[in-house]
Amino acid sequence: QVHLVESGGGSAQAGGSLRLSCTASGASDSKLSMGWFRQAPGEEREGVAVIYNDGLQVVLDSVKGRFVVSKDNAKNTLYLQMNSLQPEDTAMYYCAADPQSRWYDSTSYLSSQLFDYWGQGTQVTVSS
Repeated sequence: QVHLVESGGGSAQAGGSLRLSCTASGASDSKLSMGWFRQAPGEEREGVAVIYNDGLQVVLDSVKGRFVVSKDNAKNTLYLQMNSLQPEDTAMYYCAADPQSRWYDSTSYLSSQLFDYWGQGTQVTVSS
């Protein structure tokens, strides 16, 4: 059983920055695939950035150039550096993990269905 704890959410002005962290515990020595997802009120959950344990790294088009995802495998910690934040980035951000890389084609890269373990979420609010 993998337990995920997110931190780093909060409020920011448009154009500002926030950094999210997610630490996984309870995993075996195998490397985890991990990712960030977000869900705004009334919207579906969408994938923001993922790093699979086979090395594949994918970022949502709308955040490319603004968000940077990175992972410290030794610490089983995933980061999301969010720069140039915009009001439309306001959402609950969730960390997810899975012991496998289950993507099967490019349409599946950011699918939440490929991750079995989820954190409680951290709120990000961006004001204009």
